[in-house]
Amino acid sequence: MSRTAPGPVPALATVGPPRLLAGLDETAWMDREAHLAVHGPAPSPDTEELAEISEEIGLRGRGGAGFLFARKLRAVAAAQRRKGSSASVVVNGSEGEPGCLKDTALLLYAPHMVLDGAFMAAQALGAHRVAVGVTRPDVERSVRRALAERGPGPQAEVTLLPERFVTGESSALVRGLDGGPALPSGRRVRTSESGLGGAPTLLSNTETFAQLAAAARLGATGYGACGLPTEPGTVMLTVAGTHVVETPTGVPLTYILDLCGTAPGQGVLVGGYHGSWLPPEAARAATVSRDSLAAAGGVLGAGAVLPLPETTCPVGEVVRMARWLAAQSAGQCGPCALGLPSLADALADAADGGGQRALDAARARMSAVEQRGACGHPDGSARFVASALAVFADEFAAHALGHGCARPVLGALPLPEGDLLHTAVSGARTDSSAQAPAEQLLVDWTLCRGHGLCADLLPGLLRLGADGYPERAVMPLPARMRGRALRAVRRCPALALRIAAAG
Repeated sequence: MSRTAPGPVPALATVGPPRLLAGLDETAWMDREAHLAVHGPAPSPDTEELAEISEEIGLRGRGGAGFLFARKLRAVAAAQRRKGSSASVVVNGSEGEPGCLKDTALLLYAPHMVLDGAFMAAQALGAHRVAVGVTRPDVERSVRRALAERGPGPQAEVTLLPERFVTGESSALVRGLDGGPALPSGRRVRTSESGLGGAPTLLSNTETFAQLAAAARLGATGYGACGLPTEPGTVMLTVAGTHVVETPTGVPLTYILDLCGTAPGQGVLVGGYHGSWLPPEAARAATVSRDSLAAAGGVLGAGAVLPLPETTCPVGEVVRMARWLAAQSAGQCGPCALGLPSLADALADAADGGGQRALDAARARMSAVEQRGACGHPDGSARFVASALAVFADEFAAHALGHGCARPVLGALPLPEGDLLHTAVSGARTDSSAQAPAEQLLVDWTLCRGHGLCADLLPGLLRLGADGYPERAVMPLPARMRGRALRAVRRCPALALRIAAAG
């Protein structure tokens, strides 16, 4: 994707009263004043107080690995004492996964909630440096603007890094922030021991720091007022690659899908592209919680929930994604540089009628990359493929025998614009005509009063002229922006906006 491309714009939704997204029903961007009015000032706990509240609520990393935050915080403090050095804090805002937008949404619309958590941790540790790594120019601008509003504090910076799937790996992120290549180092050194500039570093995901800020304000009891007793609080999910939902834990997964206008379909990929597929019946029985998803054979991971529509070919979708994952390799070890492309080729061979031999080859190559990579990318990619082969076993068997489903490959699993891989497989055709009906956003000049709220909600789509009114009365509406456009329609004080079919 171009470094100047804005990227997909997430549509926001909440189940129950929002916490991290609070206030965004009133404004499109939470500046410092609005943030403090909604959340109040941040407390100043010391390291042990911060660790204790994190432990009481069971706060885990929300970027995929799910590591206990309190253990990570204490490890950094211990390394500081042992080395007699200062520490650093790193916010991982690099969502290189196209199916995940929750961290983008937080940094794009409510950056102060994230920065509160990061600065709180930095103050507790006595850290002198806070670094935020991002991969989207619009997110970089939002964070830079928020940092400028915060005044004195630790040295804080935001860095725009290459948009790659592996950029978010901890060693890749640290190397990128230190001015090197944003690629995994291949060394098994924890950032809590040696991270940014060689200093002990507290590195965690964007949502994790935002949840930390919420917990520090509410206390363990207040934080646990919603969600499950065993997994209190809320969680951020990205549904179908377009909707970002904040929901208490324990809510049925099907309720979240229905809220976003979708259904389990042929299966649901949970945890993102390094996650696992749930068959429809398992998805219907699951709730939004680590324990429930694990019992169903899935993982919460990075919070991505991707249902596969009935109208697309599951085999073609899996082959398409396997090729993309192979292309995202850092190319620094055999399992990545050679193993993942050969795995994708074997899957494509099976999909194209290669018989049982091709399926056996795919399974063999999948096993060959596991536990052998310089980073977790081969393992995560193998997990995705293994899960797909299990959940869509009948579909893969039919394709391997030359009896494809004849459904098109719609690209239901989102990929960055420009990286879409059209994989032709037997019985699975790519079909650009099988898209949602085209729509337009219309401005009624007889009603418009130039309030400008629509432009704040729809940057890049609706621009205001020098007179403060929209430049155009008719604008093509991309499907990915429909949610925000609908919000703009509802918020227009003059009722001057509407969505209509194109043509």
